[in-house]
Amino acid sequence: MGLRLKFNLILAACFIVGLLASSVVFYEVSKQNALERLHSQIGVLRAQALAVRRYTSEEIRPLLGDMSDVQFLPQTVPSFSAQTAFANFRDHYPDFYYKEAVLNPTNPSDLATDWEKELIGKLRDNTSLKEVVDVREAPGGPQYTVAFPLAIKSESCLSCHSTPDKAPASMVALYGEKNGFGWQMDEIVGAQIFSVPLKVAEEQTWESLQLLIGAMSAIFLTLLLLINMMLSWMVVTPVIKMAEIAEQVSMGDSSQPEYVHAGADEIASLSQSFNRMRRSLDNAMKMLEG
Repeated sequence: MGLRLKFNLILAACFIVGLLASSVVFYEVSKQNALERLHSQIGVLRAQALAVRRYTSEEIRPLLGDMSDVQFLPQTVPSFSAQTAFANFRDHYPDFYYKEAVLNPTNPSDLATDWEKELIGKLRDNTSLKEVVDVREAPGGPQYTVAFPLAIKSESCLSCHSTPDKAPASMVALYGEKNGFGWQMDEIVGAQIFSVPLKVAEEQTWESLQLLIGAMSAIFLTLLLLINMMLSWMVVTPVIKMAEIAEQVSMGDSSQPEYVHAGADEIASLSQSFNRMRRSLDNAMKMLEG
């Protein structure tokens, strides 16, 4: 095995180890960055939902006056408005998910599913939590999910959710008097749950990783080519030349010229030592012949 091949194998082994290590680190960092971007997207979606809720509460409901005097309209409920607006949003982004899941809702469509109940349970068990983050499996693939607590902070909410006799009669007639009542102030009754697909972030992470591997491989091959050229010019060729001269001299051919390698590096020093050794050998042979 030649010197050049050994050198290249060592470089290739170092490159592969370094590439694997850097790829693992890069993947983890890229994955974390992707999750942070998803979290930021959810923050934007939540801000939009809260804006719709606030608009409904402050701009729409006051126009209707006392709800007990008119027919109950689900469209005037902030939760209903926000979720309906998001449903229209899903026409363009069907993989995104938003629900105001409640343990004991008035509207049956807001009833929390089993996995939603788990998230709500975590928020109820630790009321200091501002959010709960989870990754769940969905038919379209893994979903990055964040749940925010829905707590009763306004007395006006209890006008519809304390007892059936205090709620608008038209609301009770529409939904019945068995669900959506008994809520208490400061109670966490449910959660705003947002989910965005992980597949886009994962695809971006893999694309970035492939780009990294491709760029590092191209740089390595370029450097390997340059290093081999320098190695051939500065080391391999001089060593081969000195080995050929040494072979000829060892066979008794003293007509071979001395090899001179210009410079002050180790190869130049080796060539000088080689020439001195050869001259000493020539002198010794002459003395024996004489």
